[in-house]
Amino acid sequence: MLGKLQFGSAIIVLVCLATWSGIDSASAVSVEVARKCEEMSGKAFPPREVGNPAAGLAKGTAQSKRDYFNKCLANGGKMDDDTQGKK
Repeated sequence: MLGKLQFGSAIIVLVCLATWSGIDSASAVSVEVARKCEEMSGKAFPPREVGNPAAGLAKGTAQSKRDYFNKCLANGGKMDDDTQGKK
């Protein structure tokens, strides 16, 4: 009985270690970069009515604003002028 318990425990530990070691450690986004990207996405996609998020955006869609924010995070907070909604 004790041998089966130890063997089962060893298998569980090995599975957990294999799963844990296979997880990629993503680099954490700094708070400063996230705040900068939030500010830039707010300027690129301003709200239709300030203080009323249900009113929507003056230009673009919520998805385009999210895409812009995620691209800004991926670039470390650096966006060129043509990606800020300017043409």
